Amino acid sequence: MKGISITGLILLAVSALLFYLTTDFTVKRIEISHVMGVMAGIGIGLIIGGMVGYVSKGSAIKAEQQRKEFKQLQKDKEELEKQAAIIAQRESELERQNKDPQI
Repeated sequence: MKGISITGLILLAVSALLFYLTTDFTVKRIEISHVMGVMAGIGIGLIIGGMVGYVSKGSAIKAEQQRKEFKQLQKDKEELEKQAAIIAQRESELERQNKDPQI
């Protein structure tokens, strides 16, 4: 969102500068070429804004996917630690039974 806002402000500043250089801010001197310039500026702004939005959305989707994978890996790690604890407990019970056989 910041990128789109900055791009819009830059385009607005460029259009204001060009308007100032071509006219003296009187309504009488505004011609069809100025309207076409404004329309072209809006078009360029939409194109650039669309590209910036597409890139930022793609990176947001990738970041969300990485977060999901990380959470899944954490869950898998916890499950493996639980299984390792159960296996260690069973091994200790078996060792205890082997050392102290009941007659």
